[in-house]
Amino acid sequence: MSRSITTTDVEPAARPDVLGGHTLSMFVNNTPGVLMRICQIFSRRAYNIDSLVVSQGRDPQFSRLTLGISGDPAGLPQIILQCNKVVDVIHAAEHTPEKSVVRELALILVSVSSTEARTELLQICEHFGGKTVDLSESSIIIRIEGASDKVDAAVRLISNHEIIETVRTGKVVMARGETST
Repeated sequence: MSRSITTTDVEPAARPDVLGGHTLSMFVNNTPGVLMRICQIFSRRAYNIDSLVVSQGRDPQFSRLTLGISGDPAGLPQIILQCNKVVDVIHAAEHTPEKSVVRELALILVSVSSTEARTELLQICEHFGGKTVDLSESSIIIRIEGASDKVDAAVRLISNHEIIETVRTGKVVMARGETST
């Protein structure tokens, strides 16, 4: 019995009303409702949360949030001020690419129809420093990690083949040098 897999993965549409993306990190108390209160701030200011990563800190009482956001750059300072006023937010800050390390991870499931297609996918994977994490006669799962633009470029090249599914982690960020994130 064969089954059909439908994916909703599509190339993101360009939004001329939004200038670039921003990366914010927040250190918060690990309590229920914190994320909801933070998301409401972005919603009220017409910002979109493009990626969201939340993980428990070394101390389980705290969590680290990393948000990839897009919207009118003029409203960003006000958003950061409002986030810092939320009771459970200990610290919120924007991170620029020059002063931080930002990475993403993507898993891409691709249908493989021939030996030539498999060879081309393996070459793309190798070029981007990726790894194959699953390989079968009819499909391959490729792991790509790095800066968002590197992951985007890899997905664009791989999309010349039949992508069944793509899963991305969203941005994780850490400040360079001695500065705390």
